[in-house]
Amino acid sequence: RPSFVLGGRAMEICYDQSQLERFVAEAFVVSQGQPVLIDRFLEDATEVDVDAICDGTRVVIAGIMEHIEEAGVHSGDSACSIPPYSLPGSVVQEIEEATRSLAMQLGVVGLMNVQFAMKDGQIYVLEVNPRASRTVPFIAKAVGVPLVSVAVQVMAGKTLAEVGMTTEPAVPGVFVKAPVFVFERFPGVDPVLSPEMKSTGEVMGGAATFGAAYAKAQIAAGQRLPDNGIAFISVNDEDKANVLPIASDLAGLGFSLLATHGTAAYLRAHGLDVELVYKVNEGRPHIGDRLLNRDIDLVINTPLGRESFFDDRTLRRIATVLGLPCVTTLTGAAAAVSAIRAVREEALDVRPLQDYHSRIAQTQQ
Repeated sequence: RPSFVLGGRAMEICYDQSQLERFVAEAFVVSQGQPVLIDRFLEDATEVDVDAICDGTRVVIAGIMEHIEEAGVHSGDSACSIPPYSLPGSVVQEIEEATRSLAMQLGVVGLMNVQFAMKDGQIYVLEVNPRASRTVPFIAKAVGVPLVSVAVQVMAGKTLAEVGMTTEPAVPGVFVKAPVFVFERFPGVDPVLSPEMKSTGEVMGGAATFGAAYAKAQIAAGQRLPDNGIAFISVNDEDKANVLPIASDLAGLGFSLLATHGTAAYLRAHGLDVELVYKVNEGRPHIGDRLLNRDIDLVINTPLGRESFFDDRTLRRIATVLGLPCVTTLTGAAAAVSAIRAVREEALDVRPLQDYHSRIAQTQQ
């Protein structure tokens, strides 16, 4: 990444030497004499955001958010859940301890944000920001605590005890933050998520379960997931094993499966009934035709690296223009399956935030 960029601008994940050399040449132009930063990329890692407040002697963790998209997708473009929806309790505890240690060692007074990544049981610190982050409004609404007001009072000299915040606030349910994209207004843009931020806003969904909260967030973001129909799946070779349970769940929910040759062969070999469809350059009718005919209700397509094949870009652009749900990460696809199941099994109600927090207050009395 070039130095001094915001929103992941001009950042890139490089998979080989030629890609690295091309990017570094461009990055030095953007940086205008400043350093270019190179990090080792953690593939298939889970990212976690933590917001905390420190008064110099005490650290209170305001909230821990698990990202739904894997590390490498800009945190502003990744949906996330509070509380974490899949992290083991031991990992959450280790993250809490690390956050407290960082705050005390860095001498933070006020708000602090830490971004962690977890891969193969190992926890990494991606960055520590001794300031408020974009997640503070989301956390404040989820836990019902005016975090900015508390932090300002602490920065003005009060202790956390004096402002009445000495323990981690309870989360009265599950809350999901989802990004809002406007890809349909830019037909030539590929909707693949990357280190460069592309979202233009955020929405929030709350419920008793993760699936229902994610479904609400998607509806609020203008993306209504299908209840049934045809799910098209086309993933790169590295994702085939991990897409199998997702495809199985969709089949179990009554969806018909459609896939290109490689994905179809893999899914069929594992006992799933899958219809084959041509890629754009293989003959007619191809996947583009099926999309334009509105035969497809859900698209799951994962490219490999920044550069994807022509067929992949074409089908994602068509799906975006038509307003079809187009999921480009397997973690996002798994969350979508949870949401579809929740819509079927649970009644999505409408509740004000005050209702969530009043129930917590009643249990504490």
